[in-house]
Amino acid sequence: MSVQERKQRERAERERLIVATARELAEQQGWDAVTTRRLAERIEYSQPVLYSHFRGKREIIGAVALEGAAEIAAAVRAAASAADGPRDRAAALARAYLDFAERNPAVYDALFQLDGGLAYAQEDTPAPLKDAFAALMESLGEVAGDGVHPGLFTEVFWAALHGLATLTRTGRLLPEDAAQRVELLVDRLAVV
Repeated sequence: MSVQERKQRERAERERLIVATARELAEQQGWDAVTTRRLAERIEYSQPVLYSHFRGKREIIGAVALEGAAEIAAAVRAAASAADGPRDRAAALARAYLDFAERNPAVYDALFQLDGGLAYAQEDTPAPLKDAFAALMESLGEVAGDGVHPGLFTEVFWAALHGLATLTRTGRLLPEDAAQRVELLVDRLAVV
């Protein structure tokens, strides 16, 4: 291995450590607790080292969001692939999405609530975000119904899931009714 390859590998490892530490701190104490000073202390590097990887907290949030997008895509694909039939795939996808939001609130916030400097629904949208949407559309497109654009249907279904995730997390919806909400959403929106 050349010196340059080793330096690139070490740089990538430092970047992963910064992102993992930011994510851990945000999950434990919220995003307000994530500062470059605290990250530098936790990972035992100087703040200039952090700034050599990320220009600031916004870019760190963006990196966590991209990591989360890949994870949510994998979770909904795995759930949908284990289900039989279009309706069951849509319901499994919905449950996996809501479970992800509940288990990973800081990552979910990085994806959908905070400014991570990422473009959504644009030409320059990063590949992990496009793939997360594609993961939703793979199962939801088949239940969109005749004459309904699969992408538009996926946006509406996703918006409903986001609303359920956000309202449940903030205590505005009773958690014990979560399964019924998923069934109602799928029954009313998914055409099979």
